[in-house]
Amino acid sequence: MDRDAVLARLDERASLDFLARMVRHKSYSQSDGERKLAEFMAERMGSLGLEAGLQPVEGSRVNAIGTWRGTGGGKSLLFNGHIDTNPATEGWTVDPWGGVVDDKFIYGIGVSNMKAGDAAYYCAVRTLMEAGIRPRGDVVLTYVVGELQGGVGTLAAIRQGVRADYFINSEPTDLMALSMHAAAFTFIIELVGVTRHLSKREEAVDALAAACDLIPRLNAMTFSGARSDEHRRINRVHVGVAHGALGRDLHEWRPPQVADFVRIKGSGRYAPGQSEQQAVADMRRVLDDLERRFPGLKATVTPEHQVGRPMMPAFEVSKDSRIVRAVNAAYEKVRGQKQPTGAITPPGFYGTDAGHFYKELGMEGIVCGPGGRYNTMPDERVDIPDYLDMIRIYMLAIMDICEAG
Repeated sequence: MDRDAVLARLDERASLDFLARMVRHKSYSQSDGERKLAEFMAERMGSLGLEAGLQPVEGSRVNAIGTWRGTGGGKSLLFNGHIDTNPATEGWTVDPWGGVVDDKFIYGIGVSNMKAGDAAYYCAVRTLMEAGIRPRGDVVLTYVVGELQGGVGTLAAIRQGVRADYFINSEPTDLMALSMHAAAFTFIIELVGVTRHLSKREEAVDALAAACDLIPRLNAMTFSGARSDEHRRINRVHVGVAHGALGRDLHEWRPPQVADFVRIKGSGRYAPGQSEQQAVADMRRVLDDLERRFPGLKATVTPEHQVGRPMMPAFEVSKDSRIVRAVNAAYEKVRGQKQPTGAITPPGFYGTDAGHFYKELGMEGIVCGPGGRYNTMPDERVDIPDYLDMIRIYMLAIMDICEAG
């Protein structure tokens, strides 16, 4: 069937209604609502005729996995997205779970991160099936939990045998093609100075003053060993927590004394080809310089690893990969212009489940989804044209990769 004729089969109203139904599930991470949404997705995939079911993760959590079996001989394509959301914050002017649609946007907590992407690949498959399209290769739809806990849902899926030749992760990139993103790590820095009463502060080593000197230097860091300028562009450090007072217990009841202890917590990002070990060594050199500027100061840096909570690995794919070229071509067909592709920021600083497919299976894939501009903020929303165009792009990518006709 002609590609234009297939795209014309998209039911825009039904697609928006389906996304609104997803938004109305209060699927906070690690909640009963998360499981209910997984059950809803499995039921909806089953209603299309996909092989669909729930897959155990940890505790009582479950993924929803569906497979559209191909006729044979084509490459398989896996779509991946998480259904757990962040909590709604203050400042909303619409119901976060109302699935509100106006003439420009669809609103809701998690609609950008990332229910619009989730709904887009479901609607792409539904439209192709209704048009009588049959792929040669399998199309696998994964709706995972636990992305907000480091990707435990996707790791569970991988370790239970879910895989394909290529993947598309639909995290919000504003429809740009993200071919590389950073790995994430967290760290703790402790600064130990020497206290004195304010009357003798010239004799002290002020840990707070040292922290004020240090934090901007950390926030400006890039790491050694980057393979290219593009890789270096997704290096970043950010300090998000700093506590300073007296002693490791951070006593605050003697403000006349010079603070002798500061604990700093932050997060870093490094590119494929770099490592956490390198990054921490680079931070150690910054702390060595700090100790020289503040004689008597002792500084330590320690990576923070939570038991049972993986960190998001880096991800990279060649821009000449078949999946990248397929998505680029689909974007150009739908939008009439070249698709921005590469280690695009801010998405290049994200952690996504794409890193797990890349690290665990060596799969080639792309991160490309609707939303991003209004991500994780009050009145979180997605541009309606972006959502609908994403469905069309996914339809074309399926027809290309899976040799559908």
